[in-house]
Order: sequence, then C-alpha cells, then structure tokens
Amino acid sequence: MKRFSVVALVGLGLLAAACASQMDGGMTGGMAKKSLYDRLGQKPAITAVVDDFIGNVAADNRINKRFATTNIPRLKTMLVDQICEATGGPCKYTGRSMLAAHRGMNITDAEFNALVDDLVKSLNTFKVPAEEQKELLTALGGMKGDIVGH
Repeated sequence: MKRFSVVALVGLGLLAAACASQMDGGMTGGMAKKSLYDRLGQKPAITAVVDDFIGNVAADNRINKRFATTNIPRLKTMLVDQICEATGGPCKYTGRSMLAAHRGMNITDAEFNALVDDLVKSLNTFKVPAEEQKELLTALGGMKGDIVGH
C-alpha cells in the first residue's frame, strides 16, 4: 500500500494541472492564450520541477514515510506524463483518478498541505510565474475533497 500511496499522493499535484489546463482554454485580449504546458516550458521544464519536487518530498519528514517503498524512477515518469498531458502537452497519463487512488489511505489535511508546500517550493525554485502557480494551486485545492480523509 505504501508504494501505491506514493504514486497517489504525489499524483495529486499532476492532476491539479489537468484542471488548470481546462481553465486556460479561452481567449485573452483577442489572442489565444498558450497552453499551460507551453507556459510551463514543456516537458523538459516539467521534468526538472518534478525531479526537484520529489527531492522536496523525500526530505519532508511530514510526509516522506508515505514514500518509503516507492519506485522513484517510475513515480517521476508517471508524474511527468500526468502533468504533461494535463497541461495540454503530447504525453499520455494512464493513472487512476484522485478519488480511486486515495481511497483507504486516510490522507490528512496536514499531509495534503505538506505536499502543496513541497510543490510550491519547487515552483519557486524554477521561478514559475505567479499566474501559472495560481492555476496549478487552485486546481489542487479543488481536488482536496477527493484526496483527504478517504
């Protein structure tokens, strides 16, 4: 279950991007707005953020126990694919929904918030602009009900 919980818990950040990509599909000032995938810097930038994020989670005593038996290279690949697809990129994520992935895990508010803190730290490290951070974090907050307490 720990292996599954790692994928599920970290995956929530990626699914946040899926919701965010739906938010940026409109028009801005008469011009089509670039996809979140493009604004984030595409797959190389997403990969760099995910690598940093996993490092932050591993060092975070609030949640790192959930990741003790995780296959980290596989997790990174899944996260990159999920963020890539969710933000309008060409990748394909085949993971489970947040509700299905977190059922039975009893994720707490504190664990959810710790993961968000670790993601923000990575986004700041790579100087992701405030607008893109807001899109990701707004979507992440919206998924909290499918993650916490199940």
